[in-house]
Amino acid sequence: MFTPDELRQADIFACLDEAECARLAQTIADVRLEPGEWLFREGAPAAFYVLFEGRLRMVLDVHGKQTEFPEYELKPGEFLGEVPLILGTPFFGSIRALSSCRIARLDKQQFFHLIRDSEEGRDMILRQMGKRLLLIQERTLSLQASRVFIFGRNRDADCHHLRTFLSANRIPYEWVDCDRHPERVPPGVSDDPDCPAVTVDGRLFIEPPTTREVAEALQLQTTPRRDSYDVLIVGAGPAGMAAGVYGTSEGLTALIVERCACGGQAGTSSRIENYLGFPEGISGDDLTGRGFKQATRFGAEVALTRSVEKVAPSSDGYLCELDGGQTVLARAIVLAIGVDWRRLQAKGEDRLLGRGIFYGAARQEATNVVGKKVFIVGGGNSAGQAAMFLSSYAAEVKVVVRGEGLKLSMSQYLIDQIASKANIEILPLMQVVSVHGEDHLERIEVRVQAPHEAEKILGYEADALFVIICADACTSWLPIELERDPRGYLCTGRDLTTWKLDRHPFPLETSLPGVFCAGDARHNSIKRVSSGVGEGSMAIAFIHQYLAL
Repeated sequence: MFTPDELRQADIFACLDEAECARLAQTIADVRLEPGEWLFREGAPAAFYVLFEGRLRMVLDVHGKQTEFPEYELKPGEFLGEVPLILGTPFFGSIRALSSCRIARLDKQQFFHLIRDSEEGRDMILRQMGKRLLLIQERTLSLQASRVFIFGRNRDADCHHLRTFLSANRIPYEWVDCDRHPERVPPGVSDDPDCPAVTVDGRLFIEPPTTREVAEALQLQTTPRRDSYDVLIVGAGPAGMAAGVYGTSEGLTALIVERCACGGQAGTSSRIENYLGFPEGISGDDLTGRGFKQATRFGAEVALTRSVEKVAPSSDGYLCELDGGQTVLARAIVLAIGVDWRRLQAKGEDRLLGRGIFYGAARQEATNVVGKKVFIVGGGNSAGQAAMFLSSYAAEVKVVVRGEGLKLSMSQYLIDQIASKANIEILPLMQVVSVHGEDHLERIEVRVQAPHEAEKILGYEADALFVIICADACTSWLPIELERDPRGYLCTGRDLTTWKLDRHPFPLETSLPGVFCAGDARHNSIKRVSSGVGEGSMAIAFIHQYLAL
C-alpha cells in the first residue's frame, strides 16, 4: 500500500492536494513485478500506471515477431496508459519489467477523476499523450509493411502455397510483379519467368523455398523442444487450440503439431457472427490468432509445418513419430485433426487449381477478385461467410448449391444477410461439372437437375471459383485399432463397439485408451467452431481423469 508521501514523489501526484492524495493512497493498487514479468499484454483493458521503482519496456508484435522498443522505456516517476484510456481502446502493446518494479495502478474511474480534479495533472497527461502519439506515428512510418516479399510474374500461380501459408499464419507479405516494378527487384533474382524469388526479413531465396524454410526464417517453431509431453495435440484448429490453452493452464506440458497453420478451416472464415462474446463478429484468423497467443503464453508449444505420421503404444503412453523421423513420447493424445475439403471432381480442375480455383476462401484472395465474376460452391455457413466477404470486392458472386436452397444447411442470420446483397445470387439444384481456361479460370459448366425436368448443361463466364463443400475425415494414417465409422470418422465414448477395458471409456475417448478425439473428425460431432472449442477443453478434463488412473 502506498502512503501519501510516497505518492507525492511522482510529479503526476505531487500536484494534488493533501486530501485527494490521501484518498488515492487508500484506493490505488500497489503492483510489484520481478525482472521479466509482464505488467500487461497487448489487448489488455486500459488502465493508468505510474512507475515508482525499476524500469519498464514496451514489446510489440510486429508482423508476427515479438520486438522490443528501447525508445519506449519508462523510468521512475513516468506514467503510461493515458492514450488507450482517452481513446477508449485496449493496450496496443505489451509492457515487461526490466528490473524489480513498483507501480501504482489507477483504474479508468480513478484516472478520469485525476484529470478532472487537477488542472496541472491534466496538462501533464495531455502533453505526454501528444508526445506519445508522435512517437507512435514515427515508429509506424519506420516499419516495413511486410516481412516477406515474393518477386514473380504470375500473381495467381507464383508461390501460391507460400502465400496461402503466410496468410493463414497472419504474416503480411507483398507480391511484386518483376515486369511492372523492376526497380523493386533485389540483385541476384533470376530473369527466368518460371522461377520466382522470395525474401524473408531481407534474406533472399533465389529458388522458391519450402513452407518450412520460410517458417524457420520467420523464427516460427517447427520442431519440438522436449522428448516427452503430458499431451500431444494433433491439429491446431479451434479444438486443438482450446486443448492447448486448457491443458497448459492446468499444468500439463503440451505439444501442438500442425502441418500448415493455426485455425484449420475456421481460420479461413471471413466473419463468424454467432460465436459467444463477439457481438460484432470476428474473423476466423483473428479468433485463432488470439487462441495461438493464448496457448503459447500459457506455455504450449506449437510446431508448425509438421505432421504426425505414426502413433504406437508404449509402456509410458504413446510414441509419436513426426515427419522427418523425430519421435516424441506422449502420456495422452488429443486428435483434433479436423477434416479436408472434399474435391469438386470437375473436369479440368487439377490444371487450374491455384489459377482461379481455390479450396476454402482465404482472405488474401479478395484483392484478386476486385470487379470480377466469382462463383462459390457450397451451401454451409463457411460458404455463406465467404459470399458476404467477397461481395464487397467482386462485381458478382454466385453461390452454387446442389439442393433447392440454403435453409437446410446455413444459419438463418447468414441467409438474411445474403438476401440483402444485390450482387449475390443463389443458383440452386446445380453442380459444377467442368472448368475451362488456358492459364487461368475463364469459364465453368454446371449441370442443372431440377425435379421433373430434363437434365441440362449451362455455361458461365467465371474469374474465380471457391470450393467450400462437404469435408472428409483423413484418418487413414492412424492405427487400425482406432474404431471408425463407415465414412472414416473416429468413434468415441458410448459409440464404441470394440472397447476392451473393464472401465467405461471416457466421453471423447477413442478405442485406444488415452487417445481422445475432439472436433470435426469425431463421429457425430457438431460442425461448429464453438463445439470444437468445447470438445477441446472437455478432452483435457477427461485426460486429467485418465492420467489420475
